[in-house]
Amino acid sequence: MNKIINILSEKKSFKTPPIWIMRQAGRYLPEYRAVRSEVKDFLSLCYNPKLASEVTLQPIKRFDLDAAIIFSDILVIPHALGVEVNFVKNEGPKLGKFELKNLKTSNIEKHLNPVFEALSLTKSKLDKNKALIGFSGAPWTLACYMIEGGGSKSFEEVRRFAIEKEEEFLVLIEILTESIIEYLSLQINAGADVVKIFDSWASVLPLQELQKWVINPTKKIVEKLKEKHPKTPIIAFPRGIANSYKNYANEVKADCIALDQTVDRQWAKENIGNVLQGNLDNFLLAFGSKEKIENEVNLILRDFADVPFIFNLGHGILPQTPIENVELLINLIRKNEKF
Repeated sequence: MNKIINILSEKKSFKTPPIWIMRQAGRYLPEYRAVRSEVKDFLSLCYNPKLASEVTLQPIKRFDLDAAIIFSDILVIPHALGVEVNFVKNEGPKLGKFELKNLKTSNIEKHLNPVFEALSLTKSKLDKNKALIGFSGAPWTLACYMIEGGGSKSFEEVRRFAIEKEEEFLVLIEILTESIIEYLSLQINAGADVVKIFDSWASVLPLQELQKWVINPTKKIVEKLKEKHPKTPIIAFPRGIANSYKNYANEVKADCIALDQTVDRQWAKENIGNVLQGNLDNFLLAFGSKEKIENEVNLILRDFADVPFIFNLGHGILPQTPIENVELLINLIRKNEKF
């Protein structure tokens, strides 16, 4: 059995922790750039099952990681709901305006079938000792993109909308919650061994609103998925919520909690009773010296040596990351006798 599945299912630790890298495929890999050049835009790559599967497997072939995460994007759900989504070079995602009444809530399975095809194809090509991970954005984070029309530094529009038009915002969150449940369930049916829920912008909310817009919807997603797929582990990642990680973990009840790079590891061990995943600084991996990377990796391995743990980054791998730094990271983990 794959080590990741074993850790998540049996809550056991391993001398050599399994490793996968958040946002595995991307511009830091020349083979990815070659495939990306074959399609007109980013979404076309996400919706091409053959190419999406190929890109998913590239980091596995190069680094022999313990898990593959399907190549896609969290914004495919708003796109499936009928929201215009474009990825603008050097600017990021841009989303069109929408009306709640016009959202295509019955369109998830049909519109996102290419993602499910990519999962099935990847599963057929992946070694049995490797896990296949599906994922989705969480309701709050998807709502942020939909209301803001893209990324944001302040998230002023979505915060204002959630306060001034709370009832409308609640409807949007409910639509997204149900869509995510359906989407992740279909991913599991297509071959995902594990699914992960990304709440990238959870950090912008104060405590009371965090409960309402992040914890409660994610709790519902986990509960419904556990009813449908009781044997499928779920990872949850509420980036940047500091000490609220404890309450989040207690209420959401995911099998594994992913930690961003700001979380104190000793505190996490003492306060989060789940399998832990994380939390190497992605900037350190991209720009740090060999010595700094080695020191930090050894500290993480030491700190998490006595708990069920999956090694990962604290956030997605940066395009500027040298391939040799990734190779160094993996070799350190697999050769570290202190763990």
